[in-house]
Amino acid sequence: MVRSLGLLVCLFCLTAAEPEPAFPRPGTRFVFPRDHGSHPQFSLEWWYVTGHLHETNGLRHGFQATFFRRSTPRSPGDIQTATPAFGDRQLYLAHMALLDGASGQFLHQERLNREGWDAFSASNTLDVRNGNWSLRWFGEADGRLELQGGIRAEASWRLTLTPAKPLVVFGTNGVSRKAAEPSAASHYLTFTRLQVSGTLSRGGQTHPVSGTAWMDHEFSSSQLGAGQVGWDWAGVQLDDGREIMAYTMRRTDGAVDPFSTLAWVDREGGVRHFGADSFQWEPEGRWRSPATGAEYPARVRLTAADPVTGRLVTLQLVPIHAAQELAGGLGGIAYWEGACRVLDATGREIGSAFLEMTGYAASMAGRL
Repeated sequence: MVRSLGLLVCLFCLTAAEPEPAFPRPGTRFVFPRDHGSHPQFSLEWWYVTGHLHETNGLRHGFQATFFRRSTPRSPGDIQTATPAFGDRQLYLAHMALLDGASGQFLHQERLNREGWDAFSASNTLDVRNGNWSLRWFGEADGRLELQGGIRAEASWRLTLTPAKPLVVFGTNGVSRKAAEPSAASHYLTFTRLQVSGTLSRGGQTHPVSGTAWMDHEFSSSQLGAGQVGWDWAGVQLDDGREIMAYTMRRTDGAVDPFSTLAWVDREGGVRHFGADSFQWEPEGRWRSPATGAEYPARVRLTAADPVTGRLVTLQLVPIHAAQELAGGLGGIAYWEGACRVLDATGREIGSAFLEMTGYAASMAGRL
């Protein structure tokens, strides 16, 4: 969806005389691996991996790895002052987070770099880097990805991500609309289920891990429309082999924007989209952040018709731990993003999810 863009508020504060950026076009034909790479004609782009890791001793972790790109093009008359090793046409933000499912410890770190020797993204394939953090495509036969990340000296990981299902393109005719304005849209490409294997190092010890992940890749030049204050998003992986992507765009008057969306992804990777009037997103309880004072829903109840049976199903998204707020460093704003269990109406665990909630600490209106 419109993932973690609160972190990019600082990037949008940069001003320059810019030519008209590109906007998503219906009917765009995507070519891979090229379109896994960078699209600098669009102002904003991100590659976003979230997932659940398990050690052999049963310990569970949630992790997040995000790479953002923000174009800062100048008008033709501007003087080029950058060098190839330190550019000023692209800015790169990266963010890593790790949740210890047993203790509840939540580690996170952010980086902001200009393009050049320490940060870049390729335009012909997926190859993006920020310092020693990287996400790249390798293994043309099976489309594997390699992720290297960490948080300071406290944790590091090297993971192989192998698609278990085909890539999904969310939206109508290749365009994911977020508001009534046609410009408030993105091209939204997703691997809804990646098999994960690799290693996680913490406290001087390295352990093998395995699990599942979800990867969003979006590029656009505008995301929010007039009167929108924030959004709630979820990527749900059910144990029956299906996934759900849902987001509600929240308006300043408290209403849910009609461009909110829910999509079911079947076991073979086929996707069906449903509008805002076809599902219910119900926040339950409150959790107050001790860092920012912002209040977030403590959990979410999601109700929608199962496209296979036609029956209403209710899922409860319950955070593994409440304290998974990103406090908004690097000039951004605070938001909540975290690993969740998925429970059915009887309380039985039937899957895993990541949940994102923005606009609770400060409005996103006018920022994106």
